[in-house]
Amino acid sequence: MLVLRQDIHQNIQRLEKFCESDPSKYANVVEILKKEASEGNARKKTSCSKAFLWLTRSLDFMVALLQRLAKDPGQKMEQAVEESYNIALKPWHGWISSAAFKVALKLLPDSVTFMNILMAKDETYDNLKEEMQTLTSLLVPFLEEIHSILRLQGLDMLKSK
Repeated sequence: MLVLRQDIHQNIQRLEKFCESDPSKYANVVEILKKEASEGNARKKTSCSKAFLWLTRSLDFMVALLQRLAKDPGQKMEQAVEESYNIALKPWHGWISSAAFKVALKLLPDSVTFMNILMAKDETYDNLKEEMQTLTSLLVPFLEEIHSILRLQGLDMLKSK
């Protein structure tokens, strides 16, 4: 998941840099999206609009994965990740990204190791499961609102190249 983490980090940096250019004007992401759309830059590879779109899709993937793991802790990690990927990211990826995903899928830790990484010291699985359910229940409405904004800006159907 290193590639995903790096991609997320780059997208966050792109948005932060833009916000820092005029914090009072671009404190709201919608303003950034509107500015790029008005300039015809929203669909460019290095746009903040695309960064925001892919951050949203990354969160969609993480929510889907955490929901699966909370629902069925015995599920194989590879299966949980692949199912989450198929729902959240695959429809938007080209063949190169999809091929890279298939390679990365083989490098995943097992689900027990992954859950142990997520757990705080002396935390039980039941506590972790509750935290995952709380996090996803808080994120889902937020992500729905973001998807509405992306639809309004005509960005929701963009694919990677």
